[in-house]
Amino acid sequence: MENQKLPNATAVLILGIFSILTCCCYGFISIILGAIGLVLAKKDLQLFNENPSLYTNYNNLKIGRILSIIGIILGAIYLIYIVVLFSTLGMEGVEQMQQEMMRRYGGQ
Repeated sequence: MENQKLPNATAVLILGIFSILTCCCYGFISIILGAIGLVLAKKDLQLFNENPSLYTNYNNLKIGRILSIIGIILGAIYLIYIVVLFSTLGMEGVEQMQQEMMRRYGGQ
C-alpha cells in the first residue's frame, strides 16, 4: 500500500502561518484562522492515529498545529491589549496618542 499525505496538513500549516502574520489585526483574524487550523488538525490527527504507517506528512500537521496555537495566543494577547487600551484611554485618548506618534515620527 502506498503512503498518502494527510488531507489537511498543508492547509493547517498555511492557516498557522497566516494566524501568526495576522495577529496584529485586532486579534480577531488571528484567532479565527488559528481555530480553523486547530479543528482541521484535530481531524487529521484522528485520521493519522487510526493508521500511522499510511501517512507521510505528519510533521507538517504538527508544525501547523503549533503555529495555530501560537497565532491564537498572540491574537488573544493583542485583543486584550486593545480592549485595555480603549477602556483606559477611551477613543479620544487613542486618537491623541496616534496624533502624537504621527507628529513624532511623521515629521510634522
